[in-house]
Amino acid sequence: MTGSEIRKKFLEYFKERGHAIVASSSLIPKEDPTLLFTNAGMVQFKSLFLGQEKRDYTRAATSQKCVRAGGKHNDLENVGFTARHHTFFEMLGNFSFGDYFKDEAIAWGWEFLVDVMGLLENRMWVSVFRDDDEAFEIWNKKIGVPAERIVRMGEKDNFWMMGDTGPCGPCSEIYYDLGKDVGCGRPECNLECDCGRYVEIWNLVFTQYDKDESGTLTPLPRPNIDTGMGLERLAAVMQGVESNYDCDLFRDIILHIEDISGKKYKDNEEDDISIRVIADHCRAITFLISDGVLPSNEGRGYVLRRILRRAARHGKLLDLNRPFLHDMVPVVIKGMKDFYPELSDKESYVRKVVVNEEQRFMETLDAGLRILNDEMESLEKKGENVIPGEIVFKLYDTFGFPADLTGDAARSRGMSLDMEGFEKSMEAQREKARESWKGSGEEEIADIYRTLSVDGISTLFAGYESNTETTSRVVAILKDDKKVNSLSEGEKGEIFVDETPFYGEVGGQVGDVGVLEKDGALFDVWDTQKPLDDLFTHIGKLKEGQLRVGDIVVMKVDTEMRRAVEANHSGTHLLQAALKNVLGDHVKQSGSLVNSERLRFDFTHFARIEDEEMERVERLANKYIRENEPVDTKVMSNEDAIKTGATAVFDEKYGEMVRVVKMGDFSMELCGGTHVLRTGDIGFLKIVHESAVAAGVRRIEAVTGREAVRYVEKMERALRDAAFLVRTNPLELSERVGKLLKHQKGFEREIETLRGKLAAKDSSDLLDKIKEIDGVKLLATLVDVPDVRTLRDFGDKVRDKISSGIVLLGSRTGDNAMLLCMVTKDLTDRYNAGEIIREIAPIVGGSGGGRPDMAQAGGSKPEKLEEAMDRIEGILLRG
Repeated sequence: MTGSEIRKKFLEYFKERGHAIVASSSLIPKEDPTLLFTNAGMVQFKSLFLGQEKRDYTRAATSQKCVRAGGKHNDLENVGFTARHHTFFEMLGNFSFGDYFKDEAIAWGWEFLVDVMGLLENRMWVSVFRDDDEAFEIWNKKIGVPAERIVRMGEKDNFWMMGDTGPCGPCSEIYYDLGKDVGCGRPECNLECDCGRYVEIWNLVFTQYDKDESGTLTPLPRPNIDTGMGLERLAAVMQGVESNYDCDLFRDIILHIEDISGKKYKDNEEDDISIRVIADHCRAITFLISDGVLPSNEGRGYVLRRILRRAARHGKLLDLNRPFLHDMVPVVIKGMKDFYPELSDKESYVRKVVVNEEQRFMETLDAGLRILNDEMESLEKKGENVIPGEIVFKLYDTFGFPADLTGDAARSRGMSLDMEGFEKSMEAQREKARESWKGSGEEEIADIYRTLSVDGISTLFAGYESNTETTSRVVAILKDDKKVNSLSEGEKGEIFVDETPFYGEVGGQVGDVGVLEKDGALFDVWDTQKPLDDLFTHIGKLKEGQLRVGDIVVMKVDTEMRRAVEANHSGTHLLQAALKNVLGDHVKQSGSLVNSERLRFDFTHFARIEDEEMERVERLANKYIRENEPVDTKVMSNEDAIKTGATAVFDEKYGEMVRVVKMGDFSMELCGGTHVLRTGDIGFLKIVHESAVAAGVRRIEAVTGREAVRYVEKMERALRDAAFLVRTNPLELSERVGKLLKHQKGFEREIETLRGKLAAKDSSDLLDKIKEIDGVKLLATLVDVPDVRTLRDFGDKVRDKISSGIVLLGSRTGDNAMLLCMVTKDLTDRYNAGEIIREIAPIVGGSGGGRPDMAQAGGSKPEKLEEAMDRIEGILLRG
């Protein structure tokens, strides 16, 4: 049975038992500040387990993509060396939110593995928490597992906690015995032995307690079920292989690595480690980038960079001395696209990100080798043979060198590594990483909003199809983050209604503004937010009268502002379509801001956009506008929307049903925002700025409609004013300015020539001022020059004329003093210009330095220049 078939059967099994099949969430956790990556199936249901949210189901099943390569759960360094460690894996899970409990969870887990998967009962073992007699009895009496194959374990293995306090409970794990021919072979081998004979397949967590700060466990009124089963592990067991890497989920990937490297898997253990590392890491790389993570030097991007470079480094060990990981991406996508169809749309983008990072690593690899060689040469000169731990760590952390690679190079020159120092640096980095990820997730939703949701408060959005006015009932009021029954005149607060035409800020589109009215009352809405999927808050101030929960109000959106926002939002869709057309399919939205005045669009692209390309983008976007195509919206399932080819935003969280916004045959996107009725309603789009905001991410700012016209008018005024100043018309301004600049450069060259001639004459005139101090010629004098450059030119000429000696020149420019000291080459063994200038500069209130033959300084006390000139004679006499 293939991995895909197992996944399908699992979801079908639980669907038949009343579970909602929920799509995998992004690898970037939403609303959870404690996590670097999604590392378990329960992450997207955390608010349900905590009782902070209600959904329209109490049972769910998922196949969740997970990454464990950072933070508390970090398997990165083990990958490749074991049969079952992965950075990326899929977790099959079934969940109950106050619905069923231990009886059903245990019975269904056993039934699925035995009856659906066909695993042998006499090869199955289970573990339970040492005090969980209830689970023991269910396994033994109801399921029929012999008591000798039920093992009681302690808290470390069989008690799960979400945090130091909060929901927790015992768990029960199902193991499969691969047989006595696998593993250590010891007669006493058991579940707690890590030799690999007993494979943990499924973990059933019974969340039945609430733990307080004193450690007291209080039973939850509605306990939950959270289970997790690694798809790769189950596939390996089902296919009769000892290692996850031998199951079909990795087969095509490993075959491709064999093909490009010329190495055969299982011919050589060292090669096998590298093959497993690459096979695992290319899956993590593909999914992380697809979910919007980009290589960087911090946070998630740093982890991705380490994974990618670790894979590239192992490629080098297989003699793959060229970028190759980008060619692994299509192999991964081919095997996963049936269940994750969104991967196909992102293939070209992912490949570009990967090849860019590979090329960058090739450069750092060479730089790292140079540093290592320099360090070893330096140690050899000192007669030392141990490379310091901080150097080993620097090579590891900055250049992606593992300690063993550095060790190999060291051994070739008879050296060893300070591994104790390396481990100290590693631990310091781990601690720093842990600290940096305290509170660094997405902004948490305020508890008061979750409380309102749990209390049944919800809002229906009625603002599509250009609807900007409706009648509604006030269902809740907040004042200073507390529920109140009413607001009085002059008070600020948040109003919640059962139905609203006001768009709540989400997806980059700002919230609507407007008013809520009833007889004798007027609430001014400054902003509308959407803290939860079905909860809208209208933020503002009661200008007149009183407003109570239960009141019927007329909701009026500021129509003019809404129309401007809609034009800008639809403009971003056309802008993305034009960018894809001009730059390529790798262009993906990575952020946006849409308000009534402008639009900001962030997108993936890996090079500077040329002016001609930008002109083509703008021209094409306006062509789409002039075609005046209708903007059609359809609501369909997320899965069907992806199949139609609709574009999705990287890390946006979509529900089961989504809105697809289509404009002509040039744009189709998943989007919950409000839009114009026809593209022509946008009027006109003008790009005003383009820049880089991060590695591989560009930003365009643009205006549409009335604001675009105003911008062009402002540009025209500026052009007319500039043209007037140089006595030409706006269309000939560029040519006129070019000619003026050419003339100016000619004048500047002529001025420089005249300055040179004057300097030559003046330098000759100064020769009469030369003194001889202790047998050395000295010229110390003040000169009148406009800048440092001229002072240096003047100094060069004087030095050349005296052939051998020391020159000290001072000059005043405005309120500042300039000093220049020059020592001819034959005297630099006796006198150092840098040291002379450092001693003299403080006199003029400054500092400076330079080479032994030339140094300069600046200061704020030009009135002290003559005193500075006098000081040098004493310095020379001192020797």
